[in-house]
Amino acid sequence: MDVFNAIHPKLQFKAEVEVEVDNTLNYLDTPIHRTPTKWKTSIYRKPTFTDTINPYTSNHPTQNKYAAIKFLYNRLNSCDLHREKYQPEENIIHNILYNNSFPFKPQKPPYYKPKQQQISQSPIHRRTNFTYVGKETTCITIIFRHADLRIGFRTGNTIHNLLVHKNQKPDKFSLSGVYKLTCPDFKKAYVGQTGRNFTTRYNEHKHAFRSNSHTSSFAQHLNEYAYLFGTINNTMQILQYHKKGAHLNTLEWYYIHAGYASNNHLNDSNTIFPNAIFDTLLQTHHP
Repeated sequence: MDVFNAIHPKLQFKAEVEVEVDNTLNYLDTPIHRTPTKWKTSIYRKPTFTDTINPYTSNHPTQNKYAAIKFLYNRLNSCDLHREKYQPEENIIHNILYNNSFPFKPQKPPYYKPKQQQISQSPIHRRTNFTYVGKETTCITIIFRHADLRIGFRTGNTIHNLLVHKNQKPDKFSLSGVYKLTCPDFKKAYVGQTGRNFTTRYNEHKHAFRSNSHTSSFAQHLNEYAYLFGTINNTMQILQYHKKGAHLNTLEWYYIHAGYASNNHLNDSNTIFPNAIFDTLLQTHHP
């Protein structure tokens, strides 16, 4: 140990001898109990242990919520527990299921032995991540079930996002994203995007209206039917806040697709194409 610590002054390791207490020795998370005739093993938990895991009702992917349960059952079946220790541990798992609103299933999941490593090299799959927002995300990923694409999930309600200090929100029209301009009389709408602030884009549409320019389909519609151009609060609706980029383009296409599906749009129909993902979203969620 002295030779190892002499390598660098900031590397200082020491060896500790675990003392047996009440004929029990803790090795990692497996206490070993010594009896006059045999050894008994169990699963160790700290005195501060709580039965809190991701609740079944939380907005997380199902795979993530069941990961903790799968771990508990795998440890239960992989550790060579004594018969007296097996049932209490299984009861603890059942209590964790109950206290976190999981549907109770008395039977244990089957324990699968690890497969032997195959010599042949497995194919390389493409992977992508989806931000999990609810059942809509699951419906979308089903489309890729038979594709050569592996789907992963991430969530926005992380500890960092929950603890970070949020300042006062600025004026909503000072940001960028996807917007909708609604005709006050005809009730049809134009969907667009802007990487600048919404106020600047609104003024551009208003300028096209006053100059009778063809640079704005919304302004053309108002001039054609002799409608008035309303105020920004009465005319412009913010659909999604986002910065300029490929993601913003996708959001714009989705909201245009939604307006086209409801036959309530002023956008160019020649720019709208069939999209199975958008159709799936519209079946479960209406923007």
